[in-house]
Amino acid sequence: MDRFDGWISGLGTHEGRRVVVGHWPRSPLGAFTDVMTESAGGDRLLLAPSDEVAAFVSATYTFDEIRVVPVTHTASGDRRQVVAGPLEVAWWVGARPPLGWALRAVPPRLAAHPGWLAALDPVARRVLPGVRTTGSAGGGRREYYGARDLHRIVDGVVRWDGADLGGLAPVAPPVRFGFGSAPAAPSHVRITTLVRPALT
Repeated sequence: MDRFDGWISGLGTHEGRRVVVGHWPRSPLGAFTDVMTESAGGDRLLLAPSDEVAAFVSATYTFDEIRVVPVTHTASGDRRQVVAGPLEVAWWVGARPPLGWALRAVPPRLAAHPGWLAALDPVARRVLPGVRTTGSAGGGRREYYGARDLHRIVDGVVRWDGADLGGLAPVAPPVRFGFGSAPAAPSHVRITTLVRPALT
């Protein structure tokens, strides 16, 4: 079972571009940050920091284009920033809503257990439309999302090729990289992602 521990941050813009940043301090590929972004027109792009990351992520999710580019992630207080190819995005992490407190109350071992996450999937779909906790990772593999904390994103700035995309907006319509979307409300989610290899 491949295990990725980190944060997923999802936000939209008034221009229509949606951005999902994965920041993974611990993973089988080492520490890295990658970005999945979907344009207002529906083009899905992966911005990956290495060929190895690009190969793994593109085998798991669906993109119209993949670019290997330098990706930098910085954090200072409640502010996060990522620069990746044509994208510059900064966001501010706000308070923990009731769902965040509920997620924190789940014991860590249980929060990342495949059986628990499979049972939780129908609940997640009802509480957060578009969000899933388990689904196909392609090639006969299975993926599990174990959210362990959640904060709202209260502000954000996104630039594409230097152009401002108009400020923070919901992740709407849902992104179409894999079996589920990021929450519609811009969110910064502490998460453990598991990828189970195909059964032989």
